Amino acid sequence: MEAILDILVEIPGQIFAAWGWMMEHLLYINLVLSVVIVFFQRRDPKAVWTWLLALYFVPIFGFFLYLLLCQDYRKNKMFRVKEVEDRFKYTIKSQEEAIAERDVWLRDSRYAEYENLVKYNMETSGAVLTGDNQVEIFTDGVEKFDDLIAEMKKAQEYIHIQYYIIKNDEVFQRMIPVLKEKVTHGVEVRILYDGMGGRFMPKRVWKDLESSGVMVGEFFPAFLGRLQLRVNYRNHRKIVVIDGRVGYVGGFNIGREYISKDPKFGYWRDTHLKIRGSAVYSLQIRFALDWNYAAGENLFKDGWYFGLDQEKGQEAFPDGGKHDVEIQIISSGPDASNRQIRNNYLQLFNKAKDHIYIQTPYFVPDDAVLSALKMAAEAGVDVRLMIPCKPDHPFVYWASYSYVGDLLAVGARCYVYKEGFLHAKGVMADGLVCSYGTGNMDIRSFELNFEVNATIFDQETTEKLEEAFRKDLDHCQEVTKERYEQRNMWIRIKEQCSRLLSPLL
Repeated sequence: MEAILDILVEIPGQIFAAWGWMMEHLLYINLVLSVVIVFFQRRDPKAVWTWLLALYFVPIFGFFLYLLLCQDYRKNKMFRVKEVEDRFKYTIKSQEEAIAERDVWLRDSRYAEYENLVKYNMETSGAVLTGDNQVEIFTDGVEKFDDLIAEMKKAQEYIHIQYYIIKNDEVFQRMIPVLKEKVTHGVEVRILYDGMGGRFMPKRVWKDLESSGVMVGEFFPAFLGRLQLRVNYRNHRKIVVIDGRVGYVGGFNIGREYISKDPKFGYWRDTHLKIRGSAVYSLQIRFALDWNYAAGENLFKDGWYFGLDQEKGQEAFPDGGKHDVEIQIISSGPDASNRQIRNNYLQLFNKAKDHIYIQTPYFVPDDAVLSALKMAAEAGVDVRLMIPCKPDHPFVYWASYSYVGDLLAVGARCYVYKEGFLHAKGVMADGLVCSYGTGNMDIRSFELNFEVNATIFDQETTEKLEEAFRKDLDHCQEVTKERYEQRNMWIRIKEQCSRLLSPLL
C-alpha cells in the first residue's frame, strides 16, 4: 500500500517535469510536427498553411486537432467492394463502347456538348447513364415525408434508409410504426445513420427497432459514448430506396426542423428528388456500399437488390407520365481521388452560355470553382447565387458572405433567402442540365464528406427547378454591390477571420 501511495505522490511531479521538458523543447517539437503535416499527407497548400498557423499559435494542441480533424482516408480504400465492380463493370464498359460508336447517347442533340461530362462520370466513378426515369421534386418537408411514408406502406420486399441526421422527434416517431409493421410482413428494413449526425438519438430507440427486426447500421460510430474521434469524413448522404422501384435523394434529414417546426429556423426550404426508373438501382448501389462498410453485411451477394437476376420486372410508372429523364447518380467522398460532385459543378459552370442558378446553404468554394463562376459572369452569363439569411454555422456563414463579395465584383447577382432557412443544394444551367442532391458548394462537401447527387440531363426537370428558384426570389433580398460595400467594420472583421479558416470549414 505504501508503495502505491508513493507512486501516486510522484505522479504530479512527473507530469510537471514532462510539461517542463516539452516547453523547453517546444521549438523542436513544433518543427517535427510541422514536418509531419507538410510531408506525410498530400493536402491543399492553403490547408497546410492554415494548420501550420494553428500549430504556431496553439503549440502541440494544434497537432492533436489536426489528427482529430484531418486523417486522410483516400489511401485507405475502405469502400471499394470487389463484388460490385465485378457485377457492374460489364454494364459500364458496354455503355462506354456504345457511346464511342455513337449507338447510345443523350437523345436531344442540344446535349452533345455534355458528352465528355457523361464519359467522365462513367470513367472516374462508374456512374451509369440511365434514360428511363421519372423525377418528382419536393421543396416542402411535410409533403416530402408524407409521400415517403406512403411509399413505405406499399413496400413488398425491402426499405433501405440512409440519412446523415435522424432525430427522435415526431418525424421519426411517425415512421417507426410503419417500419415495424412492414417487418412483420416480411419486408427487410435497414436504417443507416451517421455517428455524428445521429449522436443525440437515444440508444434505446435503436435497440427497440432492432428487437422488432429492423437492421440498424452506424457510420463511423462514436468512441466511448458520444465522443467523436472523426469530426471530419461524415456521411452526409440522404438516400431511401424502396423495392428498387422508387428512390429519394436530396437535402432533407429526419427531424422536426425539416418540416418547419423549429422556431430557430422558421420555414425550411429544401429540395428533394423522388426518382422512378433504372437510376434507383444506382442509388441502391450507393446505399449498399455504405451499408456493407458500416454494418458488415454484403448486399452484393444478392443480385436482385440491383435488378440483376430478378424475375420480377419493375413496377410500371403509376401515372403513365413522362419517364424518359436521363440521369447519372454521382457520389464523392474522401475515399476517392476525384472530387466528383465538385467537378460536375465545374463542368456545368464552364459550359453555361445563358445562365447559372445556384442554391446552397454554405458557399465556401475552392479557387477553381470561384474562378469558373467569375469567368462565367465576366463572359456575360447570368450567374445567380442564393444563400440563407441566417447562419446555422456562423463561421461558415460569414465566410460565405465574404465570397459573395467576389462574385458581386464581377457582375454576378446574389440573394439571401428571408422566408426561413435555405438548405437546398444544387446547380441549374441554361434550363437544360441540373445537379441536385446532398453536396453543398463548399470545401467540406467537395473533399471531406461523403455526398451523392443526381446530375440530370432533362429540360423539363431543370426548368421546374429553375421555376422554383425564381419563386424563391420573391422571398429573398438581393445583396447589391453598393449594399455590400456599406457593411460595417464588425461584419468585415467576421468575414475576414472566417475566410482565413475556410480551408478548415
